[in-house]
Amino acid sequence: MIQVQVLPFGVLKDWLGAETATIEVREGATVAELLAQLSAERGGRQFKGIAVSVNAEYAQAGQVLRAGDEVGLLPPVSGGSGEKGEGLKTEGLVGAARMTREPIDGARLSAEAKQGEDGAVVVFDGIVRNNTRRRRTLYLDYEAYEEMALKQMEELAVEARAKFGVREVRIVHRLGRLQVGETSVLIVVASAHRGQAFDACRWVIDALKKKVPIWKKETFEDGVVWVDGEPFPAGLAVEPEGKHEG
Repeated sequence: MIQVQVLPFGVLKDWLGAETATIEVREGATVAELLAQLSAERGGRQFKGIAVSVNAEYAQAGQVLRAGDEVGLLPPVSGGSGEKGEGLKTEGLVGAARMTREPIDGARLSAEAKQGEDGAVVVFDGIVRNNTRRRRTLYLDYEAYEEMALKQMEELAVEARAKFGVREVRIVHRLGRLQVGETSVLIVVASAHRGQAFDACRWVIDALKKKVPIWKKETFEDGVVWVDGEPFPAGLAVEPEGKHEG
């Protein structure tokens, strides 16, 4: 037998009743077997539609676990409800992606991104609104699998530069408690041409909200909920072994 560390996030943390747990599995067990074991140990609760990471990288159902692995259980990320000085600077990730628990200074970050060869700077400023489906919002709480989220954000910035031919992409995401009107995520794209800048900015925010492991809990006047995320892209969601009901 071997031991692995299990880190649930978002609503899964509420379901499992712990922020982290040491789980014993058989040597050679796969990700899918671990999920099946967790399901059986918790009264048959299903983990349908979630993604799993192993050591901060997305993992497939058949990946074999090794002693000491850190296994993240990731519900669909906070892509929204379907309505269609930064703190915590991280070592090894310079400039392109950051997370912070302090207010985001959009004007400063936009100004810093500009260079003489740029013909356009496009900014997406995601802010906390005061209602969702006619329920008055008091505040939001954001949490992330920070190590993995920063890697994913950095990869998105690199991919956007290559995919759209833009010069610069910067992504900053806020964590912790946010009040109505505060910026939750800021994306700045600088390019010689406006078309590429607009396209790249839209692509980055859409990809971030489907793939990057960040979740939000919304507190209303009449209750609190983890916000349902969009389904993971094909190939990321895994399920326990065996037959499951929908």
